[in-house]
Amino acid sequence: MARTLHKRAAAGAWARLELVEQLGNVGTEVDRTIRAHEAGRTSRFESALERALELFDLTASDPRWHGHRCQEILRAREEFCRLFFDPDVPSGSAEGLRRYFFGFGHAARMLHYRRLSGGGPPASG
Repeated sequence: MARTLHKRAAAGAWARLELVEQLGNVGTEVDRTIRAHEAGRTSRFESALERALELFDLTASDPRWHGHRCQEILRAREEFCRLFFDPDVPSGSAEGLRRYFFGFGHAARMLHYRRLSGGGPPASG
């Protein structure tokens, strides 16, 4: 049985987040994984990789993101895995993933600040 690293997320907290929040959190783990890999920190790399994959899977299994959104999530997961397991990774792939997820992190922060200022939650999607 697979161990659950993000227990609160797996217990339902993840399903209460908007897509940009979920992907912003995925992006944080993606960046940690890339940095640990680049630094040659094997133990940190393996832990971050496992956490990132768990968040990718939690996001992809969210029924709100079926269809093209789920396909994009799974494609990003595939490109993430390719960084570490494909010997023919194009140069700049890691930086491309960082840029991709940066946008979600930024949008999630803006959403958080809007909620704090009383703007209320936006529509899902």
